[in-house]
Amino acid sequence: MEVRDDFPILKRKVNGKTLVYLDNAATTQKPKQVIDKVSEYYKEHNANIHRGIHKLSEEATNEFEETRKKIAKLIGAKEDEVVFTRSTTESLNTLAYSSLRSLGEGDEVVLSVMEHHSNIVPWQMLQEKGVKLNFVDINPDGTLKMEQFEELINKNTKIVSIVHASNVLGTINPIADISKIAHDNNAIMIVDGAQSVPNMKIDVKKLGCDFLAFSGHKMLGPTGVGILYGNNFDNVEPFLRGGEMIREVSLREAKWNDMPWKMEAGTPNIAGVAGFGEAIAYLERTGLSKIRKHETELVKYATKKLEDLVTIYGNADKTGVVSFSMNAHPHDVASLVDSEGIAIRSGHMCAQPLMDRLEVPALSRASFYLYNTKEEIDKLVTALEKVQKVFE
Repeated sequence: MEVRDDFPILKRKVNGKTLVYLDNAATTQKPKQVIDKVSEYYKEHNANIHRGIHKLSEEATNEFEETRKKIAKLIGAKEDEVVFTRSTTESLNTLAYSSLRSLGEGDEVVLSVMEHHSNIVPWQMLQEKGVKLNFVDINPDGTLKMEQFEELINKNTKIVSIVHASNVLGTINPIADISKIAHDNNAIMIVDGAQSVPNMKIDVKKLGCDFLAFSGHKMLGPTGVGILYGNNFDNVEPFLRGGEMIREVSLREAKWNDMPWKMEAGTPNIAGVAGFGEAIAYLERTGLSKIRKHETELVKYATKKLEDLVTIYGNADKTGVVSFSMNAHPHDVASLVDSEGIAIRSGHMCAQPLMDRLEVPALSRASFYLYNTKEEIDKLVTALEKVQKVFE
């Protein structure tokens, strides 16, 4: 795809070699349009939002709320259903903390063994109240055992929280089918969309989810901007309080603002949100369907090139992720390919329970996005061949 000139960092040299950035599942690089937008905000519009009557505050507020409109359109939601947080992690913690107040002994939450730590650890808090956590297992090909949702979801299940696409395996889960099972049992359906929203067209109504969490930095936007979509926040208690989320305050009590501001306490990352708005515009100009097609082609190409060299984990129908193991520890692999200017991820990928399930201590991961090329994959293959020889 002819977009590489828009990404200044891709011209950088690392260890004397032109950077090959293959760590996009962790965070994506930023095009100059996004970088310029953040700079423009600080140069021309820097002010706090919503309550200022002066011109700069009005301009900053407009930038902020325009991004909310873009996000709502992107995922098929209403504007008041879109809440800004700092990250997917904060979004999921928001829901878990609220559940800590409302759930108790006898209630159950259904998760899966492929979840990111951010969709496991917050729910572990509920065990203090007697809430039971149940986990859906995976098949040998890295897909979820769908029959277990029917077995585990029952009248005691209050929440089902599942990742849309695994950050390790790339597996794309059938969220609409899971949502139906959850709703048939009057459970709330929560989706971790950190790895799916950047890579494919999402419609929250078609997914059937009640809540969806994702992050701007994984889709060309600045860090520090997270999104929490929800179709009903009436029973969600904000765990951050003060500032814009207040409607009225006395010394002993307070009343909350309307949605979405009820969930947005304090001064947000205004510049980051403005930059994220520009990132969404960039992705839409490029076309999410084209990005998805490009990633799929890269995964197929990488799989073919690597299958005789490494052990690949996960099925073929997945996001732009190839996780693998070989005859060296993943940290050694990452270090040696870094000497060739290639950035990949190594470790348990914040998914240690999944690593335990796969019976591996850690993995290496190459993850692709719209600016990656087959030539970069060739460079990775050459670097991994060198690694293999070192550890023979």
